[in-house]
Amino acid sequence: MTADAVHALTRSAHVDTFARENLPPAELWPVLEFTTPELQYPERLNAGAELIERAVERFGEQHHALRTPAGIAWTLGELRDHTHRIARVLTEDLGLAPGNRVLLRSPNTPIAVAAWLAIIEAGGIAVVVMSALRARELAPIVDKTTPVIALVDSRFAHDLRTVRDEGHPELVVVPFGGDECDDLMVRSADKPTGFVAVDTAADDVALLCPTSGSTGTPKITMHFHRDVLSIDNTFGKYGLGLQPDDVVACTAPMAFTFGLGMLVVFPLRAGACALLTDAVAPAELADVVHSEGVSVLATAPTAYKQMIKAGKITQLAGLRTAVSAGEHISAEVWNRIRDAVGLEIVDGIGATELLHIFLSTASASELREGSTGKPLPGYRAEILGDDGEPVAAGVPGRLAVIGPVGCRYLADDRQHERVENGWNVTGDTFYRDEDGYFFYCARTDSMIVSSGYNIGAPEVEACIDMHPDVVDSAVIAEADAERGQIVSAFVVLRSGVAQDSEAVKSIQDHVKAELAPYKYPRRIRFIDALPRNSSGKLQHFKLRETIEERPS
Repeated sequence: MTADAVHALTRSAHVDTFARENLPPAELWPVLEFTTPELQYPERLNAGAELIERAVERFGEQHHALRTPAGIAWTLGELRDHTHRIARVLTEDLGLAPGNRVLLRSPNTPIAVAAWLAIIEAGGIAVVVMSALRARELAPIVDKTTPVIALVDSRFAHDLRTVRDEGHPELVVVPFGGDECDDLMVRSADKPTGFVAVDTAADDVALLCPTSGSTGTPKITMHFHRDVLSIDNTFGKYGLGLQPDDVVACTAPMAFTFGLGMLVVFPLRAGACALLTDAVAPAELADVVHSEGVSVLATAPTAYKQMIKAGKITQLAGLRTAVSAGEHISAEVWNRIRDAVGLEIVDGIGATELLHIFLSTASASELREGSTGKPLPGYRAEILGDDGEPVAAGVPGRLAVIGPVGCRYLADDRQHERVENGWNVTGDTFYRDEDGYFFYCARTDSMIVSSGYNIGAPEVEACIDMHPDVVDSAVIAEADAERGQIVSAFVVLRSGVAQDSEAVKSIQDHVKAELAPYKYPRRIRFIDALPRNSSGKLQHFKLRETIEERPS
């Protein structure tokens, strides 16, 4: 099946037609292919029902579903019942109509999983955002996705109420997990179960996902109900292979589609149990993996490095599978873990635009040192040159992918930047060897990948420039042994301001207060003037050369 066939969209269940009205023009869609038996879908499909209702049918109400290190444990039946009750609150009390957007903001908790499933079963469109984001970062997401309801962990409700009060009075903010009288769990406690999922189309939009690292107006990816199942029918089936007795841990939040897949989609489809953790440091995570009997772990290379540094890597000896994503894992780290505990980490690359991992070492018949692997069944990949044509083996170029999911930005002219001649162009430079193994080189844009988080350099620059002592700034990625890359800033201060540690701390604290804290510049260099060309354009490459010549 090609994109041309898919563009003949089927009958939608959405009363609110916002999503379909804001899909990209058909000519800007990537080619979509459904090349394996698992990727054939019926016209009517509700991803929420396919996940929780089918899981109960297959594994039983008493089968494990979720647990936390604090001792919370939900069976599949309990998760289903919470899902049904929350869905009734959404539809009966809050008036949710199919196609309405619901924003969900929470760390990884059992209530957040039930709320996500309830939104999907009720025919809503889930907009999941990180709890770390500030009001400044949430406002443009709300502006663009226009949610009618926000379900938010009570610990993080303040920023959303600020966004509501400063421009979105129609947004109904419902907290959960606290002691407020309008708490979602209080509202849902007396609701009956037995909610019947909305009969959505397989090609109705189920998710609107803000891309991490977006600058200015955020890019919002649009994913159908069938896309949610497609990530399980590709990486879930051929890369991960969960079993009903597995316990899965993942450090990524549900707001990252990597975390959504690892903690919700894949475990429910396989009957595995998801262990939900909240902001666990890598050394502590290794202890949790050991004490909680985790059999499958997914995290970023930075976490594996820090476990090695802390002398905790032997705590991973009980793992059956470990997955690394978010950034490239070095051969040194991969080999040290294999040599220490016999664990061959599954490397992979994915993107919010394609929802999850599409290229992985799990797809290769044999591992190739330093390689990210091969395309998973259901995907194909090429390396494109500047002319848009495939290049020869060994020649670096732009990684391009085609599969069952693809880039669709919500009402965004930047769609053409990520789709070229039907290919999804990821923004990564790779090369492919003669045997079809793909090797990572670098990012091709201004994105900084630090500890698995994507950070847009222009966004950090704009924030630094708001500091009262700053005249000008530039942000680049700087290599770092622990985090892969760090945010590194060059700053021009106003006359008379001391270029000292106090100025560094003041700028760092300013960024932490305005943006998610992981975006702050870990290194700041003061400079008299930034290099610009004759037209005034900032020459970031000269700053990179400065770091390469004189590391500090």
